[in-house]
Amino acid sequence: MPIDQFSIIESTLREGEQFVGANFTTEQKVQIAQALDAFGVEYIEVTSPVASPQSMHDCRTIAGLGLKAKVLTHVRCTLSDAEAAIATGVDGIDLLIGTSSMLREFSHGMDIPTILERARDVIAHILDRGFEVRFSTEDSFRSNLDDILTIYEAVADLGVNRVGIADTVGVATPLQVYDLVRRVRERVSCDIEFHGHNDSGCAIANAYCALEAGATHVDTSILGIGERNGIAPLGGLVARLYALDRNLVTKYNLPLIRELDDMVAAIVGVDIPFNNYITGITAFTHKAGIHAKAVLNNPETYEILAPQDFGLTRYISIAHRLTGWNAIKARAEQLGLALSDAEVREATAHIKALADEKPIGLDDVDAVLRSKIHEQGEEEYV
Repeated sequence: MPIDQFSIIESTLREGEQFVGANFTTEQKVQIAQALDAFGVEYIEVTSPVASPQSMHDCRTIAGLGLKAKVLTHVRCTLSDAEAAIATGVDGIDLLIGTSSMLREFSHGMDIPTILERARDVIAHILDRGFEVRFSTEDSFRSNLDDILTIYEAVADLGVNRVGIADTVGVATPLQVYDLVRRVRERVSCDIEFHGHNDSGCAIANAYCALEAGATHVDTSILGIGERNGIAPLGGLVARLYALDRNLVTKYNLPLIRELDDMVAAIVGVDIPFNNYITGITAFTHKAGIHAKAVLNNPETYEILAPQDFGLTRYISIAHRLTGWNAIKARAEQLGLALSDAEVREATAHIKALADEKPIGLDDVDAVLRSKIHEQGEEEYV
């Protein structure tokens, strides 16, 4: 199924608060929410107001900011949790309940008929109050397929806005996600939300496959932070969709991804990984000689993402033994040094020899190039 319409439910202020290094203040939550709103996400999800008195205060604060994005909060499927969420002034309420045999035995102890009865009561109460509602099965991929399909059909008939499919422990493969979302799509006409954890490294691929199979909403967090290894990162999902068709993400303010990643990394005390999607220090760095030559001629040869679309620039690494003469020539031109191709080739051979002996830097490259200009002067003098 082609991907054309989708929404991001940005969960840094809910799932992300479950990251071991996260302890957001109200001011930090406001800062993150406003930055996400400026980026253009359609939804911002915040921690359940019943988690603590501060969580209740923060939920009300974010809901009262007047953001363009809809504000959601994520609560257990109980009338008391629903009432607390309603009192905060959010736009919508995300309900969840564990449906795997493991969670039913070791978490809440309810069988499927009891879950359905509980769901009917709580969903009807929320809808009667005029709120958007999503109902999600937790640990969907370790749940009995017939059980969760029965639940999805029942809650869809009640009029929920979305049903949620959750890979709570990151166990699913992309093909499993595609298959389950497709089956749910065949059974319900409401929207479908996917929430995927990254325990086995498939969060972005799984989120993408969910969209391909007919999901309409995907949960993300900045840098992917969340419980354990977190969920699909906002930047990573954007990169995946951009690589498919950049028109899919033109609705977002893409240069703000760097600001969002930097902000959250500083708040939770982590470094942005060197190979992070879009904002990693090496994301747009080219080193190998044949790569550098091609990129200098046409960046699309080795770049599926255009750095300028994200407010970034590419970097050609030249101070090493793998460097090529085309890259060295480009550096000479940057420095305004008039060298012949033969002189550039000689300089490149010199640079490679130096790099074989020891690590070198850009200053060393520039020194070799300037020495060629000095040699020109000596030849003229002679």
